[in-house]
Amino acid sequence: MEVYFIRHGQSANNFIESAPPGSAAAQSNRHQDPELTDRGQRQAECAARYLAQGGHLYPDELAAGGPFLDRLYCSPMIRALHTAQYLGQALGLRPQVWVEIHEMGGVYLDQDGGRVGFPGLRASQIRARFPEAQVPPQITEEGWWRGGFEQAHQGKGRAIGAARQLRNLAGEGGRVGLVSHGDFLNSLLKALENQLPGEATYWEHRNTGITRLDFEPGGRMVLKYLNRVEHLSAELLTRG
Repeated sequence: MEVYFIRHGQSANNFIESAPPGSAAAQSNRHQDPELTDRGQRQAECAARYLAQGGHLYPDELAAGGPFLDRLYCSPMIRALHTAQYLGQALGLRPQVWVEIHEMGGVYLDQDGGRVGFPGLRASQIRARFPEAQVPPQITEEGWWRGGFEQAHQGKGRAIGAARQLRNLAGEGGRVGLVSHGDFLNSLLKALENQLPGEATYWEHRNTGITRLDFEPGGRMVLKYLNRVEHLSAELLTRG
């Protein structure tokens, strides 16, 4: 099985975090579940076109034909859902929402010296805005997140669980895309390589950066490439 880890496009929070100190953007309020910026939408469009043209494949794989992706999963956060919407439309796939691949920390805001959790989108809200998305039963009208602020050890444990699920999926073969988040993708890759809970390594992904990991028969994993961003112009390159 080939797995393509794809970070979402630039979000409003990414824009705030990368703004120069003291600027109007830097003083903007963080959102618990931010939207894509205009640049983030353009990044998602470029990534969608790149995948639809087979840019993520090697020439011999492209020549062999077959679907460019068989399945597409995404986090339930707005920035990932929106990015996956562009990819799914370009590839003719319905994104499947995978709750466990959301960003580290969950849905929260810093308020009055503490971190307050929010429920995330309700099932009906996801279906209304992203009708192509396949919503799992665990997402209800109470939202998908009820964990307050997720501590680091909890997020790493979730990454270990997602890594286990990926290994179980490997027997099904095919090409699978995962639209997720920078910090979670770092933890997920480290979980797959048994590098958690260490912090000595960070697997960085720029916005819509693509990493390919192949699961071979017998359980061996091969990292084909990391954080590929050749689908983006210099003006669209953002670290977030």
